[in-house]
Amino acid sequence: MSKRVTTIVSGTLLAVFSVGAQPAAQQVDSKPKTGTIGLYRNQQLAPNGPAPKFADGTPDLSGVWLGSGGNSADIANPKGLKSGDQVVMLPWAEEVVKNRLSKQDPEANCLPAGIPRGSPYPWRIVQTPTHYFILFEGNIHSFRQIFMNGKHPDDPDPTWFGHSIGHWEGNTLVVDTVGFNDKFWFDYKGHPHTEKLHTIERYTRTDLGHMAMEVTIDDPGAYAKPFTTVGSATLMPGTELLEYICQENNQDLQKLEGPARGPGGQ
Repeated sequence: MSKRVTTIVSGTLLAVFSVGAQPAAQQVDSKPKTGTIGLYRNQQLAPNGPAPKFADGTPDLSGVWLGSGGNSADIANPKGLKSGDQVVMLPWAEEVVKNRLSKQDPEANCLPAGIPRGSPYPWRIVQTPTHYFILFEGNIHSFRQIFMNGKHPDDPDPTWFGHSIGHWEGNTLVVDTVGFNDKFWFDYKGHPHTEKLHTIERYTRTDLGHMAMEVTIDDPGAYAKPFTTVGSATLMPGTELLEYICQENNQDLQKLEGPARGPGGQ
């Protein structure tokens, strides 16, 4: 695994590098301060300033971030849902959650976490004029590609991260994804989904050091109605992705007992 010194936290880190456009000058503190961001210690704290943009006016999401795209410990937790939303599972999905065990979790078996499940490790978005790439430090060094201003194929092959197309709505990056397989879990509790899953992610850099995130989940095969998870991220200056090795043949995993409730019985 990564040598990053940290404690597991329900969140993700995000970094962005842009190719083909030069970012506008960013306002930063002259004397950076250090402290704790989430459960990461001795980190340079986020600087103050307005949300930056590239010279062509495109919002600049550059940087390494710590945060979550919803409550990855339990998507049904009201604190991780948009105000007024509820997670209403179909009967078969309720039974699945009751009977899943931690050792069955695909993420624990070195497989992709899918969307919107968070990670305690960094991830990086690489921006180009035609594609955005999300590179993950954790688990298996997997990646997503987002086709900017593109369209979905008529019959996409089911995959862990689906087929994503993106566009800008004002200062918000909107990512529309379909074509998922039904293998990953939404969270540590084992909330399921089907191949009917359709997600819409919204990323808005609210100022130089913070980002707001939402993920709308629409899966009529497993849930009675769509719902939206909410989260935020904090900029972590000076942080880079580290190598992370997830061992597929993890013999200790099979020693885990008990229901799928995640760390601390969540």
